[in-house]
Amino acid sequence: MWKTGLLLLFWGLLTSGELQQEETEPERRSLPPSGKLDFGYVPQGVYQTLAYYEPGVIGLLFHMVHAFLYVVQPNPFPEDLVIKVAKDKFGAIQSEYQKPENIVLTLQAIYYETGFVVCAVLGLLFMVLLPLVGLFFCLCRCCDNCGGEMHQRQRKNADCQRGLLTTLLFATSLVITAGVLCAYAANQNLSSQLKGMRRLVSSNLRDLQSFTNETPTQVDYLIAQYATAKNKVISDLDNVGPLLGGKIHEELGKEVCPAMDGALRMAGAMRETKDALENVSMSLEVLQEATGKLHFNLSLVRFSLNRTLNDPGCNDEDSDATTAQLCLSIRSSLAQLHVSANFTRLPDMNNQLESVNQLMKTDLSNIIQKGYSSFNDTPGMVSDQMRNVFEGARGMLDIIGTNISSFSKVFPVHSTMANFTNFISHTHSKIEDSYPEIDQIDFYRWICCIGLCCMVVLILAFNFLAILCGTIGYDKHASPTTRGCVSNTGGTLLMAGVGFSFLFSWILMGVVTATFLVGGNLEKLVCEPFHTKQLFKVLDTPHLVNPEWRNFIPGYMYNDSDLDLTVESLYSNCKENRGIYSAMRLDKVFNVTPFLNSSLYTKEVGKMFNDVKIDLRVIVLLESEGKQNLIGFSETGVNRINYAAYLEEVNKGVTQVDLLSYANELEAQTDLMPKGPLQTSLKGHANSLRQIHSQQVVPMEQAMSMLNQSIRLLERTASDLPNKVADVLATIEAAQYLISQNATQVVNQETEKYKQNIVGYFRQYIEWVRTSLTMEVAACKPFSNIVDTVEIVACSFLVDSLNTFWFGLGCCALFLLPSIILSVKLAKFYRRMDTEDVYDDIETIPMKTILAYDTMTRFPRASAPPRHIDW
Repeated sequence: MWKTGLLLLFWGLLTSGELQQEETEPERRSLPPSGKLDFGYVPQGVYQTLAYYEPGVIGLLFHMVHAFLYVVQPNPFPEDLVIKVAKDKFGAIQSEYQKPENIVLTLQAIYYETGFVVCAVLGLLFMVLLPLVGLFFCLCRCCDNCGGEMHQRQRKNADCQRGLLTTLLFATSLVITAGVLCAYAANQNLSSQLKGMRRLVSSNLRDLQSFTNETPTQVDYLIAQYATAKNKVISDLDNVGPLLGGKIHEELGKEVCPAMDGALRMAGAMRETKDALENVSMSLEVLQEATGKLHFNLSLVRFSLNRTLNDPGCNDEDSDATTAQLCLSIRSSLAQLHVSANFTRLPDMNNQLESVNQLMKTDLSNIIQKGYSSFNDTPGMVSDQMRNVFEGARGMLDIIGTNISSFSKVFPVHSTMANFTNFISHTHSKIEDSYPEIDQIDFYRWICCIGLCCMVVLILAFNFLAILCGTIGYDKHASPTTRGCVSNTGGTLLMAGVGFSFLFSWILMGVVTATFLVGGNLEKLVCEPFHTKQLFKVLDTPHLVNPEWRNFIPGYMYNDSDLDLTVESLYSNCKENRGIYSAMRLDKVFNVTPFLNSSLYTKEVGKMFNDVKIDLRVIVLLESEGKQNLIGFSETGVNRINYAAYLEEVNKGVTQVDLLSYANELEAQTDLMPKGPLQTSLKGHANSLRQIHSQQVVPMEQAMSMLNQSIRLLERTASDLPNKVADVLATIEAAQYLISQNATQVVNQETEKYKQNIVGYFRQYIEWVRTSLTMEVAACKPFSNIVDTVEIVACSFLVDSLNTFWFGLGCCALFLLPSIILSVKLAKFYRRMDTEDVYDDIETIPMKTILAYDTMTRFPRASAPPRHIDW
């Protein structure tokens, strides 16, 4: 029946997916990861049970008992022995005891139990011998033997003996007191912990209730999160242009964009060439005109200077020698006042300029921009061409969602959980009804344990009262026959304690022996192996329960004993709060592969993408007009211009000498001449040269600089121009051929990636369901908590308390032996004797300092032995 109920409990957990890892396609590993989806967190129930027990102060006693049991039984857990005995079903060993293998098992068991057997034998001997010893002791005392004669010899060390015996008895009584307190504490701890057991039981049942309440909610959440994957797929399909078309555009752009950029740079070079040709034509015209004017003005200056130097002041014999020498130097430098560059012989560039102007009538940049626009419209083209293909995608996604949700309708999850909830409530009520009976049984147990403790307490009361009375009633001047009533009462109480010790000790030892055998073996064979998980290894032994079952849990529940499901793995998985679906391997019972099979989505999406046909042949990167324009640019003749001749003239300079420097030097030489008309005239010519420099030379230098820049620009542009244009056209043609003829490979590659992204969303959903089902859905922590609770109640509450109880009582029973001996001996020093020793020689008695007195007169009850002369 429990098997059927357990299967019904787990039935509702299967609506979320299957655990078996499906084999994925080899090519999937090489695919890029799809976008990460956020499915949120599966709603979790809060489990209240804290399956942990901390005994507190009494734990010290528990550790002492464990240490004692280790001394009694230091052998390791007999795993092999327990397995062999369990496989032989116990009865076979008894019925066929004579078999050698059974004898060996028996000897192994006895060897393992050696410590317990020895202790049990000693306990039985104690139980049998102590009453017999007490009986003989009583009979012996009745015959005035064994200390029964009320006569005591006085000795010198009587006080020392009395003090030593009192101390030893007091110490022994303290040990017995500690033992009875230990037993009482264990008894009280068991009762209090049994009351606390109700809290643990209620907490575990509430956790089971939370388990059943949260499981349907978790299952519904897993199913509802399909909408996350579905919405993401719809979003990607709606944005197929930017996603798929953008990727295609990006891949093709690796070749298209450099080709188009090269054409665009060539269009810019064409504009720069036009501007440079215009600058060259304008600069050349300006320089040719300015050169003629400069040549004329320099001729006038030379003529004027020559005429001035013919002045008599320069040639007269009366003139200063310095002046004549200066005039001669100036006349010799007049040959430098000539124009250096000759721009009139340079050819013009009107033909090339006219050809370029003719080409510029066609807007090549605009044509290239049209090609850019056509190529950049790839996402829009992809979106338009795939719109019809994806029209049925929403319907397909709805069908997949219906298939996923349909499984929850096949099995009555909510009704199953409701039935299990009723079962938990019914079980809880039964447990609640059993509490009064448990309390009554515990009360009887508590009364019995208190009765045993009271036996020991009664003996302790006699001992302590006797010691108190003997100590208070002690009179060092009193003889044994004259001891006071208080001291005599102490001795009587000691003998009463001895009598009760003989009456109760064998009962105590019998209880101790029985509880020791039970509690000690439970601790060594159950509790310790549970903590070390050796007990699980025994339970997981193949063919232990059934010779045909390798693992008994799957063999019993699933009829598949080879399934890797053991007690230890089940407990460990639940301890880690994993999902019960994975912990119990329920996938072997309920196969949900048809409902959550990624291959179904792959097939459906694959069919949808099989109809995808993306045609990019409508893209034209460069129209024929633009190509002709580029070809015409290479034929304008700019590459045939004699740039070396231009650069040669530009590099010469405007004049042979720097006019400004020449004017300054002329003025400096003039300053060396004496003042007069000659000096004034020469200074006037220097100023004329400065004026020519500023008004004519400087503008010509600026024009030459512009001409130099333009020539060099044209030279760079025209360098290997036909090959450059041919390379641009070749790259354009290659890019156009890629788009028109070879784009299918790129399109198919990017389409496959896009399809795998779509499929990846479903795979993410399935993997998330699997992970959630394994780790989060129906977390079976309550079941491991139940096992831990049973272990706490059985081992920590019952066994530890039981062991501590017999440990304390055993200590009391053992120390009753020295207590009996000490009490009997000490009673002689407390009780009033009938006779005592009397000596003639007063010096021989201990109280030799006392004056002589007549014993017969003072102590009428006393009698003295005869003197030697009367024998």
